[in-house]
Amino acid sequence: MGSGNERLERLAKEIEQDIEKGAAPRSLKLTVREFIGWYGNRRRGSWLVSRIRNKMEALQLRTVPDFEFAYIDSTIEIQTAGGSPSGGLEDPVHRIGTLTAANKKPMSVAPDEPLKVATTKMQLNDFSQLPVITGKSTVKGIISWKSIGTSFSLGEPCERVRDCMEEPVEPISIDAPLYEAIGSIAKHGYSLVRGKDNSVTGIVTATDLSEQFMHLAGPFLLIGEIEGHLRQLIHGQFTVEEMQLTSEGEGRRDISGSADLTFGGYCRLLSKPEYWERLNLAVDRGEFVEHLGTVRRIRNDVMHFDPEGLSPEDERQLRSVARFLETLVRKGVNR
Repeated sequence: MGSGNERLERLAKEIEQDIEKGAAPRSLKLTVREFIGWYGNRRRGSWLVSRIRNKMEALQLRTVPDFEFAYIDSTIEIQTAGGSPSGGLEDPVHRIGTLTAANKKPMSVAPDEPLKVATTKMQLNDFSQLPVITGKSTVKGIISWKSIGTSFSLGEPCERVRDCMEEPVEPISIDAPLYEAIGSIAKHGYSLVRGKDNSVTGIVTATDLSEQFMHLAGPFLLIGEIEGHLRQLIHGQFTVEEMQLTSEGEGRRDISGSADLTFGGYCRLLSKPEYWERLNLAVDRGEFVEHLGTVRRIRNDVMHFDPEGLSPEDERQLRSVARFLETLVRKGVNR
């Protein structure tokens, strides 16, 4: 079948031939997961996204919707970017539709079902609420432990779902910006999501957001630890002029101390044998710098924001480097 680049080149050639014949240019539909699988990967990283984008730009191709921001198992279409005013680049706003929960059709109940059907489903699945839906897209309400408790406390009959459901929060579009959707979800505890065909495609809860945050925050915090340990490790070992020279490749001269260095600056500083010797570490420089390079690549992925998070191997690498640096600094082996 060929590599990802070979497949794109083949499609671009076929599109060119279609246009020469006066025919409608062909396109190719597949899922995002299948697309990145062409490159032997299971997740989108910043380096892979850049590699694919550069190749598609050279071949005048694009994906609709954009493969970088679409849900991992959604369908995209690779097509010609010829004549596109945006040059094939899509809106980079992160949408609620990138979250798995927004693309997982929610369990629901009908208004006239016995209350015990709803409570059993909620208990078995550890749900706080269930949407009350008729047909594919008509949302009648939401039933929750709160709404059930309120009805019982007021002495109201609550034999069927409709007796103790509450008015639903207005569903949000699957294309709604994630940042804007977070406020509504935090306020109400949930939000139903509607797809382009107006059907309910998912329900995103405050718990989903919390789990997503923890999934992404862990690596972010570990990277912060690593950067902090590196600053401690090099503190007082290099002059401001030496650090400035190290950062010239980034076009920066406004370095007044180790705290002003970027992660790339740390890597370049410690990669110089004459600088490394000053630290007096019983550690192999090549191995150390290689692992810092891995952390730098992972750091770019974390800052890139990918709802899929990091691979288990990348998370393991971050934890290992963070603990290793912590040990070096704690024992003061460079002093």
